[in-house]
Amino acid sequence: MIIILSAPSGCGKTSIANKLIESDSNLVLSVSATTRKPRETEIEGKHYFFTTREKFKQMQFLEYAEIYGNLYGTPSKYIEAKLREGKDILFDIDSKGAYQIMEKSLAGVVSIFILPPNMETLESRLRARGLDNQNAIETRMKSAKYEIANAGNYHYTVKNDNLDKAVQEIQAIILNERNKRSNENSK
Repeated sequence: MIIILSAPSGCGKTSIANKLIESDSNLVLSVSATTRKPRETEIEGKHYFFTTREKFKQMQFLEYAEIYGNLYGTPSKYIEAKLREGKDILFDIDSKGAYQIMEKSLAGVVSIFILPPNMETLESRLRARGLDNQNAIETRMKSAKYEIANAGNYHYTVKNDNLDKAVQEIQAIILNERNKRSNENSK
């Protein structure tokens, strides 16, 4: 099963994804390739496959997008290998990538959109991260309004006003989807 987590920047999607991976041995986090520079805490092959634009353009992707001037994409071979191992794959991706996967009508895709408690909290979270200048924050807030307006395109929405509660809600969604698939396969 492919599980998509999408949210505007600052909604806690990566924190949620990390907690889900820690608590579920059958979940594997999808690793994307990107042309952006690594942040201090990011590890090659664990957080991203860091590459050049030239090499990126030669790869095959399940989904890809240009976001804030950088290319991001999920290598198809990586996903195919994990599915063959019988793992459920958790995608921590933006809405552009999520739509590309959903449009392919792949069997076993479950999409979940994470909402912020409100726009003021979202802006505070973005500022507290200290990763972006004022212009970037304004761009991210504008994108967030658009993404939130289109959250109905996902199978589920979960508000992240409490991290542990949001994780529990998503764990329940995953369990429910696994049970549905198990029941369908046993018929």
